[in-house]
Amino acid sequence: MSGISIVIIGLVVAVIYGVLTYNKLIALRNYVQESWSDIEVQMKRRYDLIPNLLESVKGYMKHESATLEKVIQARNSAMAPHSSMEEVAQSENVLTGALKSVFALSENYPDLKANQNFLQLQQELRDTEDKIQAARRFYNGNVMAYNTRVEMFPSNIVASWFKFETREFFELADGEDAARQPVAVKF
Repeated sequence: MSGISIVIIGLVVAVIYGVLTYNKLIALRNYVQESWSDIEVQMKRRYDLIPNLLESVKGYMKHESATLEKVIQARNSAMAPHSSMEEVAQSENVLTGALKSVFALSENYPDLKANQNFLQLQQELRDTEDKIQAARRFYNGNVMAYNTRVEMFPSNIVASWFKFETREFFELADGEDAARQPVAVKF
C-alpha cells in the first residue's frame, strides 16, 4: 500500500466517523427536545388544573385569600416564558410550594376535605406531580447522554464544528427541601 492510499483511507474513516458522530448528536439533541416536550405537557396539565382547584376551595377558604393569591401569582410566573432552565425550575418550585400551602390549609376545613371535586382535583394534581418528576428524570437522562457526547473526545471536535452546545439539567434549586417532597395528601 502506498502512502497516498493510507491517507485516503484515513480521510474516508475520518469522514465516516464525522458523519456518524454528527448523526448521533442530532439524535441525542432530538431526544432532549422530545423529553422537554413531555415535561411541558405535564406542566400545562398542572397549570390547567390549578384554576379548578382554586375555584373549589374559594368558598371554603374565604379568610385565606393571601394564600390563594400566591398560588395564582406562582402559576402565572411558571407559565411565563423563561430564559434558562434554572428560571423554569425556580418558578416550578415556587408553584409547588404554593400548592402545598393550599393543601396544608385544607386540613383546617373539614367540609372542604370531604368535597368530592376537591378530592378529585387533589388526586389529579398528585398524579401530575408524579408524572412531572418522571418526565424530569427522563429529560435529565437524555441531557446527560447528549452532554457526554458533546464534551467527550473525539466527538467534541465534531460537536464544536457544528456548534452543538451542552444543555442544562432540570434540577431543584439548592435548599429547596420542601419542593423535593411530593404534595402530601392527608385525611
